[in-house]
Amino acid sequence: MKIMVSACLAGENCKYNGGNNRNKKVEALFDGNEIIPVCPEVMGGLPTPRAPSEIVHGIVINKEGFSVDREYRQGAEMVLKIAELERPDLIILQSRSPSCGVKQRYDGTFTGTLIDGSGITAELLIEHGFPVVDVEDL
Repeated sequence: MKIMVSACLAGENCKYNGGNNRNKKVEALFDGNEIIPVCPEVMGGLPTPRAPSEIVHGIVINKEGFSVDREYRQGAEMVLKIAELERPDLIILQSRSPSCGVKQRYDGTFTGTLIDGSGITAELLIEHGFPVVDVEDL
């Protein structure tokens, strides 16, 4: 099976704070499957570490007040192109991320408040019919 995953879930230190979200359930899928790690933020040109970002009125803004929307959307398009080329059987994305959140994301106030809705990359992949799941649903 071919599985695309948020790179942070595979243990890559690409999270906004320089860390990762290594996940044992995701790692258990490594044996016998082809794994395609992606990090839309890094692919869109953002550094690691970087200021945390949230979606505010449809635009991705970092905590310092700067728009990083172009980088998030560019990274999402790059992930979509890889998905269209590779045709993964499953895509597992990191919860609550402004890029990868599948069911929920932070509300844009930088207070830790969650709202229903997808991140930029998750939404794009879902719109294009890819089988996307939140890592917490594994």
